[in-house]
Amino acid sequence: MTDFGTANDAVAICRAVMAGIAPDARIMDITHQVTPYSIEEASRFLAAVSPYYPAGTVFVAVIDPGVGTSRKAIIVKSKKEQYFVAPDNGLITPVIDRDGLDSAREITNPNWMIQSAISSTFHGRDIFSPAGAHLAAGWDFNLVGPVVPQLVRLTPKTSTTTDKGIAGDIIALDDPYGSLVTDISGDDFKNLGYNVGDKVKIEINKRPITLPYVKTFMDVPVGDSLLLIDSRNRVSIAVNQASYSKKFNVEPPGAIYIPRKGAPLKEK
Repeated sequence: MTDFGTANDAVAICRAVMAGIAPDARIMDITHQVTPYSIEEASRFLAAVSPYYPAGTVFVAVIDPGVGTSRKAIIVKSKKEQYFVAPDNGLITPVIDRDGLDSAREITNPNWMIQSAISSTFHGRDIFSPAGAHLAAGWDFNLVGPVVPQLVRLTPKTSTTTDKGIAGDIIALDDPYGSLVTDISGDDFKNLGYNVGDKVKIEINKRPITLPYVKTFMDVPVGDSLLLIDSRNRVSIAVNQASYSKKFNVEPPGAIYIPRKGAPLKEK
């Protein structure tokens, strides 16, 4: 997973480096369309996809705005025995919070890196890809470098629940569909007292709207707006077969407020 995009040769070069070291490894792509420099978005994707891979999987995640600085290049082993090769910038915080930390090591052993000069701007090619490939090929994790006693932590925004309702953030778009992804969990929303079929009065960027709370998109007519709990257990705002973002000119970041059932919007 990277924020390199697919318009240039960067991803292909990284895959070629891996194939040269571990030709039998299966290389699978999560995405290379992470919003450039967005560590928080990348951490969300990594946390969402990693449970579906088995123990022993090696994840190489290069969203690295601090490339070439004093930030560490690391390999982290979770208690689920998965490995994460990444910059030490908080990208793996949600995974470790959920799965537990077994150990972490800094990549300092030059044998684990590309066997030529190390660029100051392309550690995806020179450090992360070769380290991940060597790990996949069976090299001993303990030889990559010294233990990292303390990882950099990411502190993502989280919604706030009071006795009046939940204030949260619009954190992403579910592209290519244009639905709004929020940081309000489905569990927190359900605790507000709403039932499927209710009309929910909410605010998006302080603009009041009323949406039906439904299970799926086709529960409303094509072109109508809706509120549902998405497959990642987050509150999502969508339009059936259209882009909510484009229709109403809403993009992240943004604010959302959902009152407790029966409470007025004005009392926050």
